[in-house]
Amino acid sequence: MDIKTFIQNYREAFGSLAPLPLLFGYSDQPVAQTEKIGGCFFKGLLKAREGQPVSLSAEVIGCGGGKLYTGFSDMPERVPGFVSLKEKYKKTPQMVVDYINSLGMERAKKSYLNFIRADQAESFEGTEGVLFYATPDMLSGLCGWAFFDSNEPDAVVSEFGSGCSTVVSMTVVENARQGHRCFIGLMDPSVRPWVGKNELGFTIPFSRFTRMMETMKDCFLFDSHAWNKVKARMEE
Repeated sequence: MDIKTFIQNYREAFGSLAPLPLLFGYSDQPVAQTEKIGGCFFKGLLKAREGQPVSLSAEVIGCGGGKLYTGFSDMPERVPGFVSLKEKYKKTPQMVVDYINSLGMERAKKSYLNFIRADQAESFEGTEGVLFYATPDMLSGLCGWAFFDSNEPDAVVSEFGSGCSTVVSMTVVENARQGHRCFIGLMDPSVRPWVGKNELGFTIPFSRFTRMMETMKDCFLFDSHAWNKVKARMEE
């Protein structure tokens, strides 16, 4: 399925007011000139949501954790203590180390990580994952769609972690192994100021997204009385 067809189906399923998702993937060259982002790089993704592509790199990302979870650096020495003792997201620094090790991340093989709104991309080529910013109503549709052709208990999972780990790290690892898990994320308080107060993230690895695009028009998102009522509320 090409991007134009997906967008047409997406608009029909979720309504004209639903924000288009961001495609993200690595490249050797940037698709945009992006200034250095201090702090959480999700503040920079606001431009991508508005239609202006964003290219992240080790030089652009100002946060040590952001560089780590995008694969542009090894774990900075200060991260375990900072996450545990300063941010208080894990009880001990060792728990932070164990969490990072459990992700199974590898260093990025290319220099740039691009985020492009779907209608600004020419194709799905190079896509690692698809990030939706979802309200509760929209999240119900996305989760139901993911479970439509799967009874796997982990078809949709949610783990607490930094926004960059739940969106980028988990998705990239899942896509590399051609996995099926989709991820609810952006619950980390540090990323919340850069996300709508009634939004969470829903990220689909491209390995799963290709199959979900094929099943989209077969599921309840089309010609379902229950979903039509939800969609009508989303369009108010």
